Amino acid sequence: MDSTVRRMTDNMTLDTTIAEPSMTAGELEMLLFAMDRSRATFAWKCGGLDAAGLNKAHPPSRMTLGGLLKHLALMEYKYAPHAFAATRPTWRPWETVDFETESEWEWSTAADDSPEELYGIWRDAVTWCRATWAAALADGGLDQPESAKGDGESPNLRRILVDLHEEYARHVGHADLFREAVDGLVGEDPPQPR
Repeated sequence: MDSTVRRMTDNMTLDTTIAEPSMTAGELEMLLFAMDRSRATFAWKCGGLDAAGLNKAHPPSRMTLGGLLKHLALMEYKYAPHAFAATRPTWRPWETVDFETESEWEWSTAADDSPEELYGIWRDAVTWCRATWAAALADGGLDQPESAKGDGESPNLRRILVDLHEEYARHVGHADLFREAVDGLVGEDPPQPR
């Protein structure tokens, strides 16, 4: 395999590793496991596809696997505990989007991005979000408030993490059906090394 093809293949490979906690793990470990298991399953359902596979439509929905990659990257950013972030991500393609007029931005623009760009956006979002969560949780655990919202309400980190997991839970089901329609891939969890 020449180096160009190898780089392209590496850019389209997503981490599908699931690290099982003990059967008696505590709340935080279980919540983080559930989040990472959903990410791994999503990565498996979306990984390794070309532009045609990522952009295959599933009428009547406008969703595509490419759109899901972009949407969940945005959700990683939205549901990260920003008050604890050491850095701001540099990969925010949505930074200039007016969501009042472009409410379906991720779904309508994903076809403009290459598979490498879509995989990179999602992978970078997950990496940044994990680091942000690690910093936040090291600073006081799940009960601490993230920050006050405009209405004065301060959700705790537990609520934010559960909301992020709920986004994945909903969309992993979509990805499961969409991927089966693309190439027949089925299954509940990605294969793990022995």
